[in-house]
Amino acid sequence: MFKPDPNHPRHSLIVRWVRIGLALLAGVATALAHPPFGILPGLLGYPLLLLLAERSTTARGAFWMGWLAGFAYFFIGCWWVAEAFLVNQDQAWMAPFAASLLPMGLGLFWGAATVLYRRIAPAGVYRVLVFAACFALLEWLRGHVLTGFPWNPAGASWKAGSAMSQFAAVAGVYGLGFVTVAAVSAFALLRGPESRRDRVAGVAAGVLVLAALWTGGAIHLAQARLQFTDTLVRIVQADVPQESKWTPEAYQGIVDRYVNLTARPGDRVPDVVIWPEGALPATANEVFGAGSPDAVAIARAMRPGQTLLVGLGRGEADVTAEGGARYFNSLFVLQDEGEAGLRITAIYDKHRLVPFGEYLPMGRLMSRLGVRSLVHVPADFSPGPWPAAIAVPGAPPAQPLICYESLYPGFTAGGDDRPGWIVNVSNDAWFGRTSGPLQHLNLASYRAIETGLPVVRSTPTGVSAMIDPWGRIVANDRLDPGESGVIDALLPQPAAITLFGRVGDLLFWLAVLGSLGFALPRPGIRRRPAPSQA
Repeated sequence: MFKPDPNHPRHSLIVRWVRIGLALLAGVATALAHPPFGILPGLLGYPLLLLLAERSTTARGAFWMGWLAGFAYFFIGCWWVAEAFLVNQDQAWMAPFAASLLPMGLGLFWGAATVLYRRIAPAGVYRVLVFAACFALLEWLRGHVLTGFPWNPAGASWKAGSAMSQFAAVAGVYGLGFVTVAAVSAFALLRGPESRRDRVAGVAAGVLVLAALWTGGAIHLAQARLQFTDTLVRIVQADVPQESKWTPEAYQGIVDRYVNLTARPGDRVPDVVIWPEGALPATANEVFGAGSPDAVAIARAMRPGQTLLVGLGRGEADVTAEGGARYFNSLFVLQDEGEAGLRITAIYDKHRLVPFGEYLPMGRLMSRLGVRSLVHVPADFSPGPWPAAIAVPGAPPAQPLICYESLYPGFTAGGDDRPGWIVNVSNDAWFGRTSGPLQHLNLASYRAIETGLPVVRSTPTGVSAMIDPWGRIVANDRLDPGESGVIDALLPQPAAITLFGRVGDLLFWLAVLGSLGFALPRPGIRRRPAPSQA
């Protein structure tokens, strides 16, 4: 019988390529666990990554295992960013670079997690908790470093509104991610050096945690009582593709679409009408300026006392700013006052801006290097203050989250001063009919679970939806990509204040720091020895 010679150069090469393939497989599998794919067995990619990190002979090898897995994960999860560069044919050449450079950068966080684990992991079943803690710590950093990019954290693998997702009301999406990775990584113990009894006990504990997540979430949903306010909200989705917005001849047609949908008759006159971010290809200064025919047309579509929420860019004179003005991505609250026309009652300025989309990091340096002309960001938007609720006539106070901001936990007050609902306006038209808008819907729905507040979501091309305080779409009130129309729905009442709303990431940090404590040197606990083979 043939036996491979471990000392043969070809054997080492084969082992190296097998490990590379397994690392890529781990990343692909975990990415496919996320909606809209929903292949949940892909979560077993986490224990596979744990084993690959442990069996690396060097910290460098462990880093590359994590980086390769992270690259594959973010390539599958974020390939849709390339679609934004195809809107403008002058930028189409950048699409392949965007689709590859972003996952290459984000993969560094996975590489850092695996190398950290490789350096500190103790022997024994508790190393599963150490791995989950290292991974969760770097997930949190990914959501905060350089303003962060918290797209598809591990906790969001579960579809929002499902039983498994409800733990986010307790510990947030990062806490849910820690528990998820720790539970599924217990399956790595099946290939560990521990005694049979310890291996079985560890795997059983992981299965029990998953069962507890499902049981607790199912009970939570069974006890949920969806009730509604008297506020009728109309969500407008005009289905305007991004590539067709910026021609002068298309402008009037776009205005007419939004105006006609706003004025469409219904069983009852809506109290609040919501248009998405970037609804019109113009600034608020132009749309609502003196003598603007657009403002007149919008006012005619409204009824006296109605409120309109619309996302538009705006400019503001500022002699201290470069060029003498500052620019903001804003949400406007306007009330129809009959013959007096529309009155702006509140403005929310987007706080968390998109790097390379709304501002250029290290702008002066990048401009000198010519990067600004490549990414077509002629002037940076200015960030608004920390997100705060705004008054909405005809409805409870609302917390606006513009587009990218809906990815971030903690932007909505969750204690006694929390608002009555969250309004999320987003321009997902940039990403066409890809997985991006569907994943964005899932991520935004986690803000409902964390806060116990309904989320009203409006986009130009989908997905627009009314989301209840448990992350579920109300009565299938949604407009998918490519659909045009309106959703008339009563605004749900908030659920009880969640534990996460009261304490934020406190439980997450207690779990992470407590688990990392198992890596501290203690009598009788030895560090896991390095493997003898690459």
